[in-house]
Parts: sequence; C-alpha cells; structure tokens
Amino acid sequence: MSVQIQIPTPLRRFTGEQAEVVVEASTVGEAMKALVTDHQQLEPHLFSPEGTLRTFVNVFLNDEDVRYLEREATAVEDGDTLAIIPSIAGGVGQ
Repeated sequence: MSVQIQIPTPLRRFTGEQAEVVVEASTVGEAMKALVTDHQQLEPHLFSPEGTLRTFVNVFLNDEDVRYLEREATAVEDGDTLAIIPSIAGGVGQ
C-alpha cells in the first residue's frame, strides 16, 4: 500500500527538505520503519534505541491519533496519510 507521510518542518532537513514522503507499508509501524530506512538520519529523532517510537512523537492516520487505535500495529490502506506531529513543551510560567 502506498502511504504518504507528512514531515514536520523541523525534520525536513533529514528528508532533503521534502514535506511529504511516500512509502510502501501495510501498518503504521511498517510505514515509519520504511521512512527511516530511506532517510536514516531521522531514526534517532523518531525511534528510541530499543526501536520503539519515541513518546514525544505523535503519529496521526488520516487525522486520528494512532495511540487511540492500534498504535504501530494500526493497518493502513492505499492512499492513507500519516502525519508526524512532534510534541512541544516548555514556555514561561506567569
């Protein structure tokens, strides 16, 4: 299945400035692994040393948070879109 992955601006330097990357996969996990296989510099930003998605990396499948589906085992269909949304933390207390 062809799956389109939307790359957030801070990570585009690792994909040759591509905003979207197309991979072949049947699950979210396979798609993310295919992404880092093609763009190896992304791996430490998306995956822990144990090979799991980092907790601050949010992945949405067609606008649905995969944490509320089957996480990395969530099936994808041809033409689906995955969006990588990095968490943002910090700020100044008032």
